[in-house]
Amino acid sequence: MDCSSLFRLDGRVALVTGGSRGIGRMIAEGFLAQGARVYIAARKAAACAATAEELGPDCIPLPVDVATVEGCRALAAALAEREERLDILVNNAGAAWGVAFEDFPEQGWDKVMDLNVKSPFFLTQALHPLLKAAGVARPAKVINITSIDGQRLNPWETYSYHASKAALIYLTKRMAARLIRDRIVVTSIAPGAFASEMNRAARDHGDAVAQAIPAGRIGAPEDMAAAAIYLASRAGDYVVGETITVDGGLVHAALGTSIDG
Repeated sequence: MDCSSLFRLDGRVALVTGGSRGIGRMIAEGFLAQGARVYIAARKAAACAATAEELGPDCIPLPVDVATVEGCRALAAALAEREERLDILVNNAGAAWGVAFEDFPEQGWDKVMDLNVKSPFFLTQALHPLLKAAGVARPAKVINITSIDGQRLNPWETYSYHASKAALIYLTKRMAARLIRDRIVVTSIAPGAFASEMNRAARDHGDAVAQAIPAGRIGAPEDMAAAAIYLASRAGDYVVGETITVDGGLVHAALGTSIDG
């Protein structure tokens, strides 16, 4: 048994959506450290380019908005101009919307459901040829970034966000059942409290949030990178359709009501 390179990503090509900041950046940085060439996509071109410059020459910016099917296809086409295969796709781009039940708008429903559920499906569909090409040599990977809010309730009225992340967890299973025949392994990661623009409570009040977490702290970038590296690498080849919860115990080890992840 040779475990010396089990978690390495040397020579692998990865694409991380929403890769300019937050969880996407954590994952991109982890992949780069393990030897991958990483493309990051983001809606804001300047932020995408700045992050790529900070992360080094093996990080390439592709500033495309994947909020629409047209955007997903445009990103796939842009990548196809540069690469003959895609070994790892991380569907991380996402949005949230919190408004009281009586006032929750259709816009807040459609924007969140489109970006969090529709886009991962259609981007994976658009990249299917490149993923299949990678799978000839060894399994390609699709990692959907879901949330613990798809597994349990939080105290806030984020109706479309809850629904979207629960849907993506189950969509992961459905996609996994189909794509495994093409040697494409689909999984998901459900993060808890990580400091990010989307989770400002963890970012701005980490010590307070940590009091509700069994592990006693919010997530560190290495926690997220490690889970993604495991699934993306040879170590995760036999994990199919699973959602790995990375939350310090909030979902599975908390004894009472907890704060959002």
